[in-house]
Amino acid sequence: MFGPKLHIKKYTIIFLTFFLAGIINSFPLKAQHTEVVAEKGDGIYRLLTRNGLPVAQYMEAFVELNKDRLGPGNSLFAGRKYKLPVKTAETSFKSTGTTRRFEIFGKKYSDVEIIDEQLKGAVYHLVAGHGGPDPGAVGTYGEWQLCEDEYAYDVTLRLARNLIQHGAIVYMITIDPNDGIRDESYLKPDKDEVCYPNLKIPLNQMRRLRQRTDAVNNLYQKHRGSFQRMVAIHVDSRSHGENIDVFFYHDKRSNSGKKAANILKNTFQRKYDQHQPGRGYKGTVSDRNLYVVRNTFPVAIYIELGNINHRRDQQRFIIPSNRQALANWLFEGLMEDFKTNK
Repeated sequence: MFGPKLHIKKYTIIFLTFFLAGIINSFPLKAQHTEVVAEKGDGIYRLLTRNGLPVAQYMEAFVELNKDRLGPGNSLFAGRKYKLPVKTAETSFKSTGTTRRFEIFGKKYSDVEIIDEQLKGAVYHLVAGHGGPDPGAVGTYGEWQLCEDEYAYDVTLRLARNLIQHGAIVYMITIDPNDGIRDESYLKPDKDEVCYPNLKIPLNQMRRLRQRTDAVNNLYQKHRGSFQRMVAIHVDSRSHGENIDVFFYHDKRSNSGKKAANILKNTFQRKYDQHQPGRGYKGTVSDRNLYVVRNTFPVAIYIELGNINHRRDQQRFIIPSNRQALANWLFEGLMEDFKTNK
Protein backbone atom coordinates (compact mmCIF):
# COMPACT_ATOMS: atom_id res chain seq x y z
CA MET A 1 0.00 0.00 0.00
CA PHE A 2 2.98 2.34 0.55
CA GLY A 3 4.90 1.45 -2.66
CA PRO A 4 3.37 3.94 -5.14
CA LYS A 5 3.61 6.86 -2.70
CA LEU A 6 7.22 6.07 -1.94
CA HIS A 7 8.04 5.98 -5.66
CA ILE A 8 6.33 9.33 -6.17
CA LYS A 9 8.26 10.86 -3.26
CA LYS A 10 11.52 9.40 -4.59
CA TYR A 11 11.03 10.85 -8.08
CA THR A 12 9.94 14.17 -6.58
CA ILE A 13 13.18 14.40 -4.58
CA ILE A 14 15.25 13.53 -7.66
CA PHE A 15 13.42 16.15 -9.73
CA LEU A 16 13.88 18.84 -7.07
CA THR A 17 17.57 17.99 -6.72
CA PHE A 18 18.24 18.53 -10.44
CA PHE A 19 15.93 21.56 -10.53
CA LEU A 20 17.74 23.27 -7.66
CA ALA A 21 21.13 22.34 -9.11
CA GLY A 22 20.08 23.98 -12.36
CA ILE A 23 19.07 27.16 -10.53
CA ILE A 24 22.33 27.29 -8.58
CA ASN A 25 24.43 26.71 -11.70
CA SER A 26 22.55 29.40 -13.61
CA PHE A 27 24.13 32.06 -11.36
CA PRO A 28 27.83 32.53 -12.15
CA LEU A 29 30.19 32.44 -9.23
CA LYS A 30 31.90 35.74 -8.54
CA ALA A 31 35.44 35.64 -9.88
CA GLN A 32 38.09 35.66 -7.16
CA HIS A 33 41.11 37.89 -7.57
CA THR A 34 44.40 36.05 -7.27
CA GLU A 35 46.91 37.69 -4.94
CA VAL A 36 50.62 37.67 -5.69
CA VAL A 37 53.61 38.95 -3.75
CA ALA A 38 55.74 41.68 -5.32
CA GLU A 39 59.40 40.80 -5.61
CA LYS A 40 62.30 43.17 -5.11
CA GLY A 41 62.62 45.43 -8.15
CA ASP A 42 59.08 44.79 -9.36
CA GLY A 43 57.04 47.50 -11.00
CA ILE A 44 53.46 47.05 -12.21
CA TYR A 45 54.68 46.37 -15.75
CA ARG A 46 56.98 43.55 -14.64
CA LEU A 47 54.46 42.04 -12.21
CA LEU A 48 51.67 41.88 -14.78
CA THR A 49 53.93 40.49 -17.48
CA ARG A 50 55.30 37.77 -15.20
CA ASN A 51 51.75 36.67 -14.45
CA GLY A 52 50.64 36.53 -18.08
CA LEU A 53 48.54 39.70 -18.12
CA PRO A 54 49.05 42.05 -21.10
CA VAL A 55 49.94 45.46 -19.71
CA ALA A 56 47.95 47.36 -22.33
CA GLN A 57 44.73 45.63 -21.21
CA TYR A 58 45.26 45.30 -17.45
CA MET A 59 47.36 48.23 -16.17
CA GLU A 60 44.40 50.44 -15.30
CA ALA A 61 42.41 47.61 -13.70
CA PHE A 62 45.43 46.68 -11.55
CA VAL A 63 45.88 50.26 -10.30
CA GLU A 64 42.17 50.52 -9.45
CA LEU A 65 42.20 47.19 -7.59
CA ASN A 66 45.28 48.05 -5.55
CA LYS A 67 45.06 51.82 -5.15
CA ASP A 68 45.22 51.53 -1.35
CA ARG A 69 48.34 49.32 -1.49
CA LEU A 70 50.49 51.31 -3.92
CA GLY A 71 53.33 53.65 -3.11
CA PRO A 72 54.19 57.06 -4.61
CA GLY A 73 53.83 57.05 -8.40
CA ASN A 74 51.95 53.73 -8.21
CA SER A 75 55.11 51.95 -7.12
CA LEU A 76 55.06 48.48 -5.53
CA PHE A 77 56.39 47.42 -2.14
CA ALA A 78 58.50 44.26 -2.15
CA GLY A 79 56.88 41.57 -0.02
CA ARG A 80 53.40 43.09 -0.17
CA LYS A 81 50.47 41.21 -1.72
CA TYR A 82 48.65 42.66 -4.72
CA LYS A 83 45.45 41.58 -6.42
CA LEU A 84 45.58 40.61 -10.08
CA PRO A 85 42.75 41.58 -12.42
CA VAL A 86 40.64 38.67 -13.60
CA LYS A 87 40.96 37.72 -17.26
CA THR A 88 37.61 37.87 -18.99
CA ALA A 89 36.43 36.76 -22.39
CA GLU A 90 36.03 40.39 -23.40
CA THR A 91 39.56 41.49 -22.57
CA SER A 92 41.76 38.42 -22.76
CA PHE A 93 43.50 37.36 -25.94
CA LYS A 94 44.85 34.00 -26.92
CA SER A 95 48.60 34.12 -26.95
CA THR A 96 50.46 33.02 -30.05
CA GLY A 97 52.89 31.30 -27.72
CA THR A 98 55.76 33.29 -29.16
CA THR A 99 58.26 35.34 -27.19
CA ARG A 100 60.73 37.56 -29.00
CA ARG A 101 63.70 39.42 -27.58
CA PHE A 102 64.24 43.12 -28.26
CA GLU A 103 67.32 44.46 -26.51
CA ILE A 104 66.19 48.02 -27.15
CA PHE A 105 63.60 47.70 -24.35
CA GLY A 106 66.27 47.05 -21.72
CA LYS A 107 67.06 44.03 -19.59
CA LYS A 108 63.76 44.01 -17.65
CA TYR A 109 61.50 44.27 -20.67
CA SER A 110 63.48 42.79 -23.55
CA ASP A 111 61.43 39.56 -23.70
CA VAL A 112 58.19 40.43 -25.44
CA GLU A 113 55.30 37.98 -25.59
CA ILE A 114 53.35 38.20 -28.85
CA ILE A 115 49.80 38.22 -27.52
CA ASP A 116 47.95 38.16 -30.83
CA GLU A 117 48.18 39.38 -34.42
CA GLN A 118 45.50 42.05 -34.44
CA LEU A 119 48.00 44.49 -35.99
CA LYS A 120 49.43 42.06 -38.52
CA GLY A 121 50.26 43.98 -41.68
CA ALA A 122 50.70 47.33 -39.87
CA VAL A 123 54.05 49.15 -39.91
CA TYR A 124 54.83 51.95 -37.46
CA HIS A 125 57.72 54.41 -37.67
CA LEU A 126 58.09 55.92 -34.17
CA VAL A 127 60.07 59.12 -33.82
CA ALA A 128 60.84 60.24 -30.27
CA GLY A 129 61.56 63.96 -30.36
CA HIS A 130 65.07 65.44 -30.39
CA GLY A 131 67.97 63.34 -29.04
CA GLY A 132 71.71 63.26 -29.52
CA PRO A 133 73.13 66.76 -29.07
CA ASP A 134 69.63 68.25 -28.70
CA PRO A 135 67.73 67.52 -25.45
CA GLY A 136 64.69 69.45 -26.67
CA ALA A 137 62.61 71.28 -24.08
CA VAL A 138 64.12 71.36 -20.59
CA GLY A 139 62.16 71.82 -17.37
CA THR A 140 63.00 71.59 -13.67
CA TYR A 141 61.35 69.64 -10.89
CA GLY A 142 62.99 70.43 -7.57
CA GLU A 143 66.66 69.68 -8.10
CA TRP A 144 65.97 67.53 -11.14
CA GLN A 145 66.41 68.57 -14.74
CA LEU A 146 63.72 67.15 -17.02
CA CYS A 147 64.76 66.73 -20.66
CA GLU A 148 62.16 66.28 -23.36
CA ASP A 149 64.12 63.70 -25.33
CA GLU A 150 64.38 61.31 -22.36
CA TYR A 151 60.68 61.34 -21.46
CA ALA A 152 59.44 61.30 -25.05
CA TYR A 153 61.76 58.34 -25.70
CA ASP A 154 60.49 56.35 -22.71
CA VAL A 155 56.83 56.78 -23.74
CA THR A 156 57.75 55.89 -27.34
CA LEU A 157 59.50 52.69 -26.21
CA ARG A 158 56.47 51.66 -24.18
CA LEU A 159 54.21 52.32 -27.16
CA ALA A 160 56.52 50.30 -29.42
CA ARG A 161 56.36 47.32 -27.07
CA ASN A 162 52.56 47.45 -26.97
CA LEU A 163 52.37 47.52 -30.76
CA ILE A 164 54.80 44.60 -31.16
CA GLN A 165 52.79 42.52 -28.68
CA HIS A 166 49.89 42.68 -31.11
CA GLY A 167 51.74 41.76 -34.27
CA ALA A 168 52.86 45.10 -35.70
CA ILE A 169 56.21 45.80 -37.34
CA VAL A 170 57.79 48.71 -35.45
CA TYR A 171 60.81 50.86 -36.24
CA MET A 172 62.31 53.15 -33.63
CA ILE A 173 63.75 56.01 -35.66
CA THR A 174 65.40 57.62 -32.64
CA ILE A 175 67.44 54.97 -30.81
CA ASP A 176 69.28 55.04 -27.49
CA PRO A 177 71.64 52.04 -27.32
CA ASN A 178 71.53 51.70 -23.52
CA ASP A 179 68.36 53.39 -22.24
CA GLY A 180 65.59 50.81 -22.30
CA ILE A 181 62.22 51.27 -20.63
CA ARG A 182 62.97 52.91 -17.29
CA ASP A 183 60.77 52.82 -14.19
CA GLU A 184 62.44 55.73 -12.43
CA SER A 185 60.81 59.15 -12.05
CA TYR A 186 64.00 61.03 -12.88
CA LEU A 187 65.43 59.96 -16.21
CA LYS A 188 69.11 60.84 -16.40
CA PRO A 189 69.88 62.76 -19.60
CA ASP A 190 72.58 61.72 -22.04
CA LYS A 191 73.54 62.47 -25.63
CA ASP A 192 74.22 59.04 -27.13
CA GLU A 193 71.01 58.65 -29.15
CA VAL A 194 71.37 57.77 -32.83
CA CYS A 195 69.09 57.82 -35.85
CA TYR A 196 67.99 54.56 -37.49
CA PRO A 197 69.82 52.40 -38.33
CA ASN A 198 72.87 53.73 -36.47
CA LEU A 199 73.59 57.24 -37.69
CA LYS A 200 75.11 59.99 -35.59
CA ILE A 201 72.52 62.71 -35.00
CA PRO A 202 73.78 66.09 -36.28
CA LEU A 203 73.64 69.27 -34.23
CA ASN A 204 72.13 71.33 -37.06
CA GLN A 205 68.34 71.18 -36.74
CA MET A 206 67.52 71.02 -40.45
CA ARG A 207 70.07 68.26 -41.06
CA ARG A 208 68.62 66.39 -38.10
CA LEU A 209 65.06 66.66 -39.44
CA ARG A 210 66.13 65.57 -42.92
CA GLN A 211 68.03 62.63 -41.48
CA ARG A 212 65.04 61.14 -39.68
CA THR A 213 62.72 61.99 -42.59
CA ASP A 214 65.03 60.06 -44.95
CA ALA A 215 65.10 57.12 -42.50
CA VAL A 216 61.28 56.95 -42.44
CA ASN A 217 60.93 57.31 -46.20
CA ASN A 218 63.50 54.61 -46.95
CA LEU A 219 61.62 52.21 -44.69
CA TYR A 220 58.33 53.25 -46.24
CA GLN A 221 59.62 52.18 -49.65
CA LYS A 222 60.63 48.82 -48.18
CA HIS A 223 57.05 48.25 -46.97
CA ARG A 224 55.22 49.88 -49.86
CA GLY A 225 51.66 48.61 -50.03
CA SER A 226 51.40 47.99 -46.27
CA PHE A 227 49.39 49.99 -43.76
CA GLN A 228 51.93 52.51 -42.41
CA ARG A 229 51.95 55.32 -39.85
CA MET A 230 54.64 57.73 -38.70
CA VAL A 231 54.12 58.80 -35.08
CA ALA A 232 56.28 61.59 -33.63
CA ILE A 233 56.16 62.08 -29.85
CA HIS A 234 57.27 65.31 -28.19
CA VAL A 235 56.90 67.31 -24.98
CA ASP A 236 56.04 71.00 -25.28
CA SER A 237 57.63 73.95 -23.50
CA ARG A 238 55.42 76.82 -22.39
CA SER A 239 55.15 79.21 -19.46
CA HIS A 240 55.14 77.73 -15.98
CA GLY A 241 51.50 78.72 -15.49
CA GLU A 242 50.09 77.06 -18.60
CA ASN A 243 48.56 73.65 -17.99
CA ILE A 244 47.83 71.85 -21.28
CA ASP A 245 46.40 68.51 -22.36
CA VAL A 246 47.77 66.16 -25.01
CA PHE A 247 47.63 67.76 -28.48
CA PHE A 248 47.62 66.07 -31.88
CA TYR A 249 48.79 67.50 -35.22
CA HIS A 250 48.60 66.31 -38.82
CA ASP A 251 49.51 67.49 -42.30
CA LYS A 252 46.78 69.72 -43.73
CA ARG A 253 46.81 67.73 -47.00
CA SER A 254 46.15 64.42 -45.26
CA ASN A 255 42.56 63.39 -44.55
CA SER A 256 43.84 60.08 -43.19
CA GLY A 257 46.18 61.92 -40.85
CA LYS A 258 43.34 64.10 -39.62
CA LYS A 259 41.16 61.04 -39.06
CA ALA A 260 43.90 59.20 -37.16
CA ALA A 261 44.63 62.24 -34.99
CA ASN A 262 40.94 62.59 -34.14
CA ILE A 263 40.72 58.92 -33.19
CA LEU A 264 43.64 59.40 -30.80
CA LYS A 265 42.12 62.55 -29.31
CA ASN A 266 38.75 60.86 -28.83
CA THR A 267 40.48 57.93 -27.13
CA PHE A 268 42.08 60.31 -24.62
CA GLN A 269 38.74 62.06 -24.13
CA ARG A 270 37.06 58.75 -23.22
CA LYS A 271 39.89 57.77 -20.88
CA TYR A 272 39.77 61.05 -18.99
CA ASP A 273 35.98 60.86 -18.74
CA GLN A 274 36.35 57.34 -17.35
CA HIS A 275 39.20 57.87 -14.90
CA GLN A 276 38.79 61.52 -13.95
CA PRO A 277 35.05 62.33 -14.31
CA GLY A 278 34.38 66.04 -14.38
CA ARG A 279 37.99 66.94 -15.12
CA GLY A 280 37.30 67.86 -18.71
CA TYR A 281 39.69 67.45 -21.60
CA LYS A 282 40.96 70.30 -23.77
CA GLY A 283 43.30 68.49 -26.13
CA THR A 284 42.81 69.40 -29.77
CA VAL A 285 43.50 68.23 -33.29
CA SER A 286 44.86 70.68 -35.86
CA ASP A 287 47.09 70.83 -38.91
CA ARG A 288 50.59 72.17 -38.45
CA ASN A 289 53.40 72.92 -40.87
CA LEU A 290 56.05 70.63 -39.36
CA TYR A 291 58.96 69.43 -41.50
CA VAL A 292 58.81 65.73 -40.59
CA VAL A 293 55.02 65.62 -40.80
CA ARG A 294 55.01 67.40 -44.16
CA ASN A 295 57.82 65.43 -45.78
CA THR A 296 57.48 61.83 -44.59
CA PHE A 297 55.62 59.47 -46.94
CA PRO A 298 53.45 57.55 -44.41
CA VAL A 299 50.37 59.11 -42.84
CA ALA A 300 51.83 61.16 -39.99
CA ILE A 301 50.63 62.10 -36.51
CA TYR A 302 52.60 64.47 -34.30
CA ILE A 303 51.88 64.42 -30.55
CA GLU A 304 52.66 66.89 -27.77
CA LEU A 305 52.30 65.17 -24.40
CA GLY A 306 52.13 68.31 -22.25
CA ASN A 307 54.04 71.29 -20.88
CA ILE A 308 57.37 70.29 -19.35
CA ASN A 309 57.38 73.49 -17.25
CA HIS A 310 53.98 73.04 -15.56
CA ARG A 311 53.93 71.14 -12.25
CA ARG A 312 50.69 69.28 -12.99
CA ASP A 313 51.76 68.34 -16.51
CA GLN A 314 55.08 67.09 -15.14
CA GLN A 315 53.21 64.38 -13.21
CA ARG A 316 52.20 63.02 -16.61
CA PHE A 317 55.88 62.38 -17.37
CA ILE A 318 57.75 61.74 -14.13
CA ILE A 319 55.41 59.04 -12.75
CA PRO A 320 56.31 55.80 -14.59
CA SER A 321 52.76 54.40 -14.52
CA ASN A 322 51.54 57.62 -16.12
CA ARG A 323 54.06 57.20 -18.93
CA GLN A 324 52.72 53.68 -19.38
CA ALA A 325 49.13 54.96 -19.39
CA LEU A 326 50.05 57.46 -22.13
CA ALA A 327 51.55 54.61 -24.17
CA ASN A 328 48.51 52.41 -23.55
CA TRP A 329 46.04 55.08 -24.64
CA LEU A 330 48.07 55.89 -27.75
CA PHE A 331 48.18 52.17 -28.51
CA GLU A 332 44.40 51.85 -28.18
CA GLY A 333 43.86 54.79 -30.51
CA LEU A 334 46.29 53.42 -33.09
CA MET A 335 44.61 50.02 -32.88
CA GLU A 336 41.25 51.65 -33.68
CA ASP A 337 42.85 53.65 -36.50
CA PHE A 338 44.17 50.40 -38.01
CA LYS A 339 40.87 48.55 -37.68
CA THR A 340 38.88 51.35 -39.31
CA ASN A 341 41.28 51.38 -42.27
CA LYS A 342 41.51 47.64 -42.95
